[in-house]
Amino acid sequence: MLRVAVVGGGPSGSCAAEVLAKAGIQTWLFERKLDNAKPCGGAIPLCMVQEFDLPESIIDRKVNNMKMISPSNREVDIHLDNPAEYIGMCRREVFDAFLRNRAADLGAQLVNGLVQRIDTGKNRQGPYTLHYADYAGGGLTGELKSLEVDLIVGADGANSRVAKAMDAGDYNVAIAFQERIRLPPEEMAYYEDLAEMYVGTDVSPDFYAWVFPKYDHVAVGTGTMQKNQSLIKGLQKGIRERASNRLLHGEVIKVEAHPIPEHPRPRRVVGRMALVGDAAGYVTKSSGEGIYFAAKSGRMCAEEIVAASGHGARIPSEKDLKVYLKKWDKKYGATYKVLEILQNVFYSNDPAREAFVEMCDDKDVQRLTFDSYLYKRVVPINPWQTIKLTLLTFGAYLRGQAFAPTTYKPVPSAVRSEAEMASILAADAAKSSGLNGSDPSHPAIVVKADPKPAAESGEREPILAGKS
Repeated sequence: MLRVAVVGGGPSGSCAAEVLAKAGIQTWLFERKLDNAKPCGGAIPLCMVQEFDLPESIIDRKVNNMKMISPSNREVDIHLDNPAEYIGMCRREVFDAFLRNRAADLGAQLVNGLVQRIDTGKNRQGPYTLHYADYAGGGLTGELKSLEVDLIVGADGANSRVAKAMDAGDYNVAIAFQERIRLPPEEMAYYEDLAEMYVGTDVSPDFYAWVFPKYDHVAVGTGTMQKNQSLIKGLQKGIRERASNRLLHGEVIKVEAHPIPEHPRPRRVVGRMALVGDAAGYVTKSSGEGIYFAAKSGRMCAEEIVAASGHGARIPSEKDLKVYLKKWDKKYGATYKVLEILQNVFYSNDPAREAFVEMCDDKDVQRLTFDSYLYKRVVPINPWQTIKLTLLTFGAYLRGQAFAPTTYKPVPSAVRSEAEMASILAADAAKSSGLNGSDPSHPAIVVKADPKPAAESGEREPILAGKS
């Protein structure tokens, strides 16, 4: 019987383990932190809810409205007119746990452990021996154990130990930084079914920042490429300042940081080891989306293992596993390339960002964008739409040159008058003057707890080291 170790219990690993276990293949699923809360916007497309049979109980908010906010604070409202359509907002600790537990319920052996070293056999062809610390019994160091398997699925993120063992090659990473901010009822009500995306050099020189609603708080974060890693905390301060009037009396309850791959690794299958999700580099440019593609890659890889092994009767070859890569690249290669071009064009400077937000005001652009995102399908456009979009892009870019700001200012409050805001901020500034716990960049935001970013602690490698 085929023996498979899936290293990493996020969406990619859990979905791979589910398929393997359902096929009757002996499967071990390794995850060090069973309550792991990855710093992630947590947005999932509608098609994922249906395709992966996700219950509504794991979705905190159903977002039907989006605001795109330009460097000059031009706000473009995007609405999903069909009430059945929405973007799901999830907390990763809830979302990941559901998928992981479902795989375990189907027969995968869930190991609360950290894989520390992998013996790969002759020419990395296996069999493979995983040396790991088992934390099931508690304790800080765990119990050292080993396990021999025939095949490994590496779903252990950007700092993948499986990728190191198989010599998959390095890739550049972007850095995501996020604060969870709990808001008073009035401000939280504003984000009931609304998400905001901000663009501007103040919040990211090459990406965007976000305010996404969750169960009882908003996730406020930003991302930037590896070359700008040293700027990340200043960029987080930028989004907190720009959105500050909508985060009135917010409490920062959690700080998180994590690397995100910028492109696929040079090698994603070596021997009988295959990478999926972030470990493989499956995060899209422009949108930074990774959850759906992680889950999808785990499922596609596992389906190929099941087919090639005859439901576990034999050990697949490296050639068999590479069929998964061919199918993946054929299905999603063009999507990744188009989004990379869009990022290079529209996130390059503030005039381009102004143009991007202006274009989002067009209904055709909105429909094309949401159909592509919600359903993961390429939407054909007719010749007239092509001409229209070309002219729209050119005109918006020219106007963006005039409107791009030299300085940035906070957006106005969405629920309070300017006079009321000024009064509240003045009172808060006087009250918090000289007190620890207030945010000096904005006195109305309180840091309830200010630990190191959550993903920097624990047994994993330093998360912001910038190397995978």
